[in-house]
Amino acid sequence: MPEDEAAGSLGPIACITVTAPDLAEVEAAYTGYLDHRVTGRGIVDSTLADLWQAPAMAGSRYLLLSPVAGEECIFRFIETKVDPNYTPFSTFGWNAAEIMVENVDELALKLAGSPFEILGEPQNLSFTDDIRAMQILGPGKELLYLTEFKKQIPELDTPIARCPVDRVFIVILGGPSMANLQTFYSTTFAVPGADPVESRVKGMSAAFGNSPEHKYPIAALPLAGQTLIEVDEMPTQARARPGRDDYLPDGISIVSFVARDISTRDALSSDRDEAPYRNFGQISCLSGSAGELIEILHA
Repeated sequence: MPEDEAAGSLGPIACITVTAPDLAEVEAAYTGYLDHRVTGRGIVDSTLADLWQAPAMAGSRYLLLSPVAGEECIFRFIETKVDPNYTPFSTFGWNAAEIMVENVDELALKLAGSPFEILGEPQNLSFTDDIRAMQILGPGKELLYLTEFKKQIPELDTPIARCPVDRVFIVILGGPSMANLQTFYSTTFAVPGADPVESRVKGMSAAFGNSPEHKYPIAALPLAGQTLIEVDEMPTQARARPGRDDYLPDGISIVSFVARDISTRDALSSDRDEAPYRNFGQISCLSGSAGELIEILHA
């Protein structure tokens, strides 16, 4: 069976939407230090805002950024007020995005003194020495993993970095129950399950005051297009992400996926020419079991 068929109807990851207080700061940080380029600008219209059940976002400016190697997956930053007390990995939902990079140690040197806050220096993962990663916090309080694969891992279908900082290939989702997280994506999108492993999650440990070496149950759910969802079972102290009524949640607000052979309620016909909607005839949005917003681009 082809790998994309084995991954169910969901994937690849197409867009990471982040709220941020200042688009100029975002642009300077990503173009200056993460080798991204601006691929679009605009204003959120009421149709999209209503689709997201965030009508107050209508009229907000947005910025689109992509790696120089291609636009398969982009960042969309939307300018709005952000809660100064928001901390990634303290609440359920989309907690981080993982980017494939060529050399994480060289990148760490470049990021020293940058607008990005380094939360974790480069380190081999706790379950393999073949993957090395660091963690940074961006201008919209988005948590990013910058990950280098020293060699391909047979059980993980992942892309090869084509430039110093390439595309997002994993999104990290936190919730109260590993079983519920996996069941939602299995029943809704036919995404295969995965056996959990115990792994360090430094952002979660920092949020809850645990040792950096503390380990949590995580699993990597395979999607089409060499992308994955990492699902993390969070400590009992974790809660639903708070937010303002009619606005998008703080941090990583939405993850957009291409999907095939599914039907969702209230799917909208679309002839939009901007990314990530270009070439997709329908779009829809739904909430997952941890309250995460999932935007679907119907292929």
